[in-house]
Amino acid sequence: MKNYKFSTEIIKDKEINQYIGVIPGVPGAHSQASSLDELYLNLQDVLQLCVQEMTDEELNNLPDFVGYQEISVAV
Repeated sequence: MKNYKFSTEIIKDKEINQYIGVIPGVPGAHSQASSLDELYLNLQDVLQLCVQEMTDEELNNLPDFVGYQEISVAV
């Protein structure tokens, strides 16, 4: 069994009072929850399902996480 590590983008949607998590580069790997702990578990479940369905070629071509950069604009 091989372990994979992924980075997750998490935002808080104030309108629905939920955390939303997306794993960039993995189609279908997203979830939402009312707590960060619950979101983590949900993302683990969905990620496991997504990775199980991926071919070896798809797994080898997953993007490498580089980082986030804050950008500002004046309007």
